[in-house]
Amino acid sequence: MDMRYEAFCFADPLFFDEQRETRAPADDFAAGLPTPGPMWTVATRGIWRVLHPQGVDLPEQGWKVHVSAGMDNADRVLSTVHEYCVDHRLAFKHLRSRTILLARNSKYASRDGSGKLITLYSLDECELARVLRDLSERLSGEHGAYVLSDLRYESGPLYVRYGGFAEQWVEHDGTRVLAIRKPDGTPVPDRREPVFSVPDWVKIPACLDASVAARKGGDPGQFPYRVTSSLHFSNGGGVYLAERKADGAEVVLKEARPHAGLDRELVDAVERLRREHEVLRRLADVPGVPDAYERFTVWEHHYLAMQRMPGTSLGSWLALHYPLTRRDSSEADLLAYRDRALGVLAQVERIVADLHERGVVFGDLHALNVLVADDDTVSLIDFEMAFDVASGSRPALGAPGFRAPADRHGFDIDRYALAMLRLWLFLPLAALLELAPAKLRGAAEFAQWRFGLPDGYADELVRVLGSPGVGVTHTALDEERPDWTLVRKQVVEGILASATPSRLDRLFPGDIEQFRVGGACFGFGAAGVLWALDVAGAGRFPEHEQWLLDAVRREPPARPGFFDGSHGIAYVLERFGHHDAASALLASSRALVDQTTDHALEGGLAGIALTQLHFATSRGDNEYGRQALATAVRLAETLETAAPPGKFARAGLLSGWSGPALLFIRLYERTGEPAWLSFADQALRRDLEECDTADDASLQVRDGERRTLPYAGIGSAGILLVLEQLARVSPAALACSNLPALREACRGEFVIQPSLLHGRAGLMAALSFDASPPDRVRSAIDLHLARLAWHAVPYRGGLAFPGNQLLRLSTDVTTGSAGVLLALSALLDGSEVLPFLGATPSPHTSGR
Repeated sequence: MDMRYEAFCFADPLFFDEQRETRAPADDFAAGLPTPGPMWTVATRGIWRVLHPQGVDLPEQGWKVHVSAGMDNADRVLSTVHEYCVDHRLAFKHLRSRTILLARNSKYASRDGSGKLITLYSLDECELARVLRDLSERLSGEHGAYVLSDLRYESGPLYVRYGGFAEQWVEHDGTRVLAIRKPDGTPVPDRREPVFSVPDWVKIPACLDASVAARKGGDPGQFPYRVTSSLHFSNGGGVYLAERKADGAEVVLKEARPHAGLDRELVDAVERLRREHEVLRRLADVPGVPDAYERFTVWEHHYLAMQRMPGTSLGSWLALHYPLTRRDSSEADLLAYRDRALGVLAQVERIVADLHERGVVFGDLHALNVLVADDDTVSLIDFEMAFDVASGSRPALGAPGFRAPADRHGFDIDRYALAMLRLWLFLPLAALLELAPAKLRGAAEFAQWRFGLPDGYADELVRVLGSPGVGVTHTALDEERPDWTLVRKQVVEGILASATPSRLDRLFPGDIEQFRVGGACFGFGAAGVLWALDVAGAGRFPEHEQWLLDAVRREPPARPGFFDGSHGIAYVLERFGHHDAASALLASSRALVDQTTDHALEGGLAGIALTQLHFATSRGDNEYGRQALATAVRLAETLETAAPPGKFARAGLLSGWSGPALLFIRLYERTGEPAWLSFADQALRRDLEECDTADDASLQVRDGERRTLPYAGIGSAGILLVLEQLARVSPAALACSNLPALREACRGEFVIQPSLLHGRAGLMAALSFDASPPDRVRSAIDLHLARLAWHAVPYRGGLAFPGNQLLRLSTDVTTGSAGVLLALSALLDGSEVLPFLGATPSPHTSGR
């Protein structure tokens, strides 16, 4: 589970979005502030309101001051700082609303934004010293969450760090990040880690000497535990494994930061830790519940030491044992899993019943809060949302899909989560059912049928989980023999119905990445969606093309890559005949290309060179061909010294060496030079080094110690897509011996997400490139087509699909409906599934 996504669920119930618009004047911070006067420029940039005094030119980088505040004192702090900055003509920005402040300080928000209400920009060190001295006096006694990346000034809500004022970018570890410049002008990453640091060429000003001394002055001996590893981080604090210094006993330490990790009732992590301690003491002798040892405070952070319970999370247990992710699971495999899962459920129900006997509602039952040991013994952890049933409370936080609706109270809150767990263990789509509750009946009936669960199992789930007035979803995909022309028409209608041409930041709703890389790009934005619509036969939409043209003129891409930047957008503009705009976009990004060292297709040299090669062909322009060749040579040289595989996966179409391999194949086709095929084989074998053979004999990409990935973006299907291309022109290449095992990895019945690059659509697209598929491959494609119905959600007369994490709908190519549409069109019409991959060898028609 990627906790970043939760913070983008506040603003809209259907789509990921930043919390930008204020809901009412009382929510809008600006409504309570005086206008700064005619000599000020005031603008909004995303979640920020930016105020700049005319005639004041800021440097590109320097010392900035962050002012923190809580929900209860934000208006007062902002009013004080606003008045001071206007009086002293200081450039500054502040969050636009109280709702945004809550979202950025919520438990699952990113820690790098926690606490920051206001940012001030100082012209020099003298101004920095004056600002800190003056504001420290004016804000004496005010509080706010600690800004982890900064140095705290004295004991108030002022924090300082050296960083960029103007937006600059540099590539670092294959990703474009915000940058600052060294004295010689070289761009380097603007480090925003949860610990204060300064660039090695920057001297800390004298006005901060006391703050530095105070930060270093803590006595580590007063901390009674020795931390051995970290288990989890949230905005509210960390969870650690530790040893007690007194006797070496192993414990779990839970940390809570004051004023951080807020829930929707504005309760912070410290208060939840206090409640958890009280509940654990009350449940001290309940089997399966950890013992609480002590609660203590060191510096300003609060800690709870408790018993370490054995096992891994139920989510990890399911990933290891769930039979439908494997190919060809037998009836015996399903029944054996069923019996084991029901045994685990029985233990969870027993522990929850013991809690209820003590009058305690657990309040946060979900797969990550259940631990399963090697012998299937079960325990519960994380009691911070537990409460006394007599209090009438309700949890203000909860896991998507498992959190009970507002009409459930008391023990019924846990009964709801237990029922979802009883469904989730057999069909793990809980988050989707919260997004689309009308799919509950179908999911429950499938689980009962597929796993041979007792009669009435599905009816009981629907009785507990169903809500009044929610019917049953039946889409065109639920038909026994879907009308694929109608299905694709409805997907197109769903995409077009979601368009928001009045917004400047995005045209089509997609993944949260569009708020990082921009709403115009190919992978997550308008360029990719418009290309997909055209390739799938839906036609072109001039109003939307104009939005794309306006967007890149208004804010040129800060990245040069294909999926995340200028080259992907230029590729689409060229297809639509906007040749001058495409040329200008490529020309403007040449400096960014020169800085790029990442090899990948998504944002690196492979995607850039494939675009250059495409322009060389489409325009007959040898200059683009020379650029592509030079970029390919750089990649070939890098391949010779490529780093060995790391702990976490990169192999696959987007991030691995499969992208450069695709470039090398296309260069061979253009030049006839066989050396490029050798490079392609070598690049694919480098990605294959990241693969392991799974217990079902399929070949999948290794990700960490226990996880493997079959997907197209990162995973074995991405390797397969390119290896199929190599096999057409060089069937004797060494990498081609892995084709059968890679294909087998695409045959699992259950896939958590429907998307092209991270889910089911990519698996079936990869299988479609087998020029002579055996019956089992054709059957797997048919099964993928049938199971797409799980995720299809009616939307404004059309169909939509959920994106990453299944929390919200998405329309983009990488995670959403546009990618599903491309896969369907490739399967059924033989059209391109993605640029540079070409058409499938023959349309798959057995599912028509």
